[in-house]
Amino acid sequence: MDVKTALAERKSTRAFLDKDVSISVINEIINQAKTAPSGVNTQPWQVAVVTGESKDRLCSKLEKAFRGGKKGAMDYKYYPVEWLGEYKQRRKECGLLMYSTLDIKREDKQRQLDQWALNYQAFNAPIILLFFIDKSMEKGSYMDYGMFIQSIMLSAVEHGLATCPQAALGEYPEIVREEFPHYKDKIVLCGMAIGYEDKTEVINSYRTPREDLSQIAKYYS
Repeated sequence: MDVKTALAERKSTRAFLDKDVSISVINEIINQAKTAPSGVNTQPWQVAVVTGESKDRLCSKLEKAFRGGKKGAMDYKYYPVEWLGEYKQRRKECGLLMYSTLDIKREDKQRQLDQWALNYQAFNAPIILLFFIDKSMEKGSYMDYGMFIQSIMLSAVEHGLATCPQAALGEYPEIVREEFPHYKDKIVLCGMAIGYEDKTEVINSYRTPREDLSQIAKYYS
């Protein structure tokens, strides 16, 4: 598979098959992704590969916190404090497109809540990757981390796997650190669901649009 194809096929998958993924495949994917660049070769990535009972226990606690009305608070600000202009509009369109794909009406708050709660189950993927970073690292390392995470997703496509990068899995960082005390002094960046796509589920037909190149790039000579 070439990079062009992997970039085109990668998407945020929200329904997975009940099919195990070999840890040897996950190891190969992470080994490939670790070649991502980082400033002065800091390699700030630290990954927990979570499966089985550990995954079930974590997901149960995250969903319980969400359904219990506990407001999530990530270790850092992922989204703007105030949504403005085109960013506000894209956010709105993203949500509307997903709910319309699932035929969830605006007034059906329970179905909306249930759909969002699936985030904390990692959409029932067999494996969760949790990403941690040292508190001493600054914004540049977050940029490095993004390249590492994208590399994981592209490698996963080549291996026939699907992914969904999830800020939601970092919304209750104290729960994550409680479950994985090895990272008790780390920042919880985010997580990722990874497994085999269930292509029969309509949610996986949902794709967000991208802006035209003319809206992204300006040329100077």
